[in-house]
Amino acid sequence: MLTQEILSAVKNYTANMNKRVNFVLQTGHHDKREELITFLSDLSQVNENLFLEERETHGKLRSPISFLIEADGVDMGIRFSGIPSGHEFNSLILAILHSSGTKLKLDKTVTEIIENIKEPLNFEVFVSLSCHNCPDVVQALNQFAVINENISTEMIDGGLYPELIQQRDIQGVPSVYLNGELFANGKVDTAYLLEQLMQHSQPTSDNTENLPLQDVTVIGGGPAGVSAAIYSARKGLKVTLITDRIGGQVKDTMGIENFIATKETTGPELSNALHAHLKDYDITIKEFLKVSEVIPGDIKTVKLSSGDAIETKVVIVATGAKWRELGIPGEKENIGNGVAYCPHCDGPFFKGKDVAVVGGGNSGIEAALDLSGIVKSVTVFEFMPELKADKVLVEKAKSKANIEILKNVATQKVIDQAGKVSGIEYQDRETNTIMQKPLEGIFVQIGLVPNSGFLNKVVETTSFGEIIIDEKCHTSSEGIFACGDVTTVPYKQIIVSMGEGAKASLSAFEYLLTQGDVLEQKHLELNAA
Repeated sequence: MLTQEILSAVKNYTANMNKRVNFVLQTGHHDKREELITFLSDLSQVNENLFLEERETHGKLRSPISFLIEADGVDMGIRFSGIPSGHEFNSLILAILHSSGTKLKLDKTVTEIIENIKEPLNFEVFVSLSCHNCPDVVQALNQFAVINENISTEMIDGGLYPELIQQRDIQGVPSVYLNGELFANGKVDTAYLLEQLMQHSQPTSDNTENLPLQDVTVIGGGPAGVSAAIYSARKGLKVTLITDRIGGQVKDTMGIENFIATKETTGPELSNALHAHLKDYDITIKEFLKVSEVIPGDIKTVKLSSGDAIETKVVIVATGAKWRELGIPGEKENIGNGVAYCPHCDGPFFKGKDVAVVGGGNSGIEAALDLSGIVKSVTVFEFMPELKADKVLVEKAKSKANIEILKNVATQKVIDQAGKVSGIEYQDRETNTIMQKPLEGIFVQIGLVPNSGFLNKVVETTSFGEIIIDEKCHTSSEGIFACGDVTTVPYKQIIVSMGEGAKASLSAFEYLLTQGDVLEQKHLELNAA
């Protein structure tokens, strides 16, 4: 199950362990138990500080295929129910490293929020091993458990607990429960988890990090934001990057084949490369946090969801976009109960079922192709008379016997029964006939909405929320620049966003060459007053 190549890599990663780490496996019988024992036994061989123990845990673990992690005999609050392979293998390796004393790479503010939680919080994270978003949630909660003994967390492979999945009516992952109650469902990121956990944290008397005046503050950690931050740092500027996650929307993209000079990659791989490149420079990274407000002026103030405030000469907005919703009755009510936005994450829950994909662009047809190998049938609903996807994708879709394409139709309503999606109502736009199609899942793929709401009219935007920029990424507000998918720049592509990020940084540098000293003096005068 674990190749020699993988084990050799893990041996290198764990070379500096300074604590004894035990995998404590619950006793009992299960069809998958021997496979799990082999998996953990092989892993234990890579380092003399790794051990596998089988013992009765008296209710601490869910089943005979559940294990917890101890470090020097201390329960770290981290549990795995299932075999953490696939995308979750990294979650296990990081849990081992962090439990053994490897430094957590979390922002000081994030760490303080978690440390100040005084009540017991028990998380359960239901995952699919094919879900690429799930590890972010699992890894974040594992780190939180390491920081605070009041927090425990359990990764549960939904595929091995079908009765539990049915009992809790779970149709999307990650599905996060806190103390037995649903906490977060569907597409969840660490920033959202942290925002919710702040309600359980007792704030310190002073929650403001004292950063010096920044030359450039970049908001957003996707291709545009990372490009802007690196280009700014290379100019010797003081740079802070604020993001809910490095990679942004790219992290949700599985196949990338149009990134020039890189024949093929994936979103998670590219996101990791972006993160690694950022760390080569002296950039203050405030990850897992959101910006709540930008106050314009000669010196701008950027307020964070944590309560921190950063003063800066220049702001570069690179917040990208999020999935666009249909806006029809029944959609919001059924998110996680049949309505989904990520076919890679939630597709496995619809094995052998009839589903729909709404949207005939590249993302919609790619989703249909991905799902066709899992589900019974896929019906594509396209509003326009013709599909917008690339010809090669359309031809692939037409060659699949279980993909049906309906063009020139308008979705009207999501139909549900007993709390689950049971069909979709749509209109033939040519005849105005209203029809219904029975199905059990609807994947929405109709494009993106700019993440510009937090600016609250600080800069001029279009009616769609795109920030209006000129050819040098200037916005309507002096000293505030914008780049990437959040702007009016045409063609929302990774390579375009990276170029726009570089351009925004170079424009900001030009601005600072003429205004930097003046802004520095105004900041000194303001503080003196």
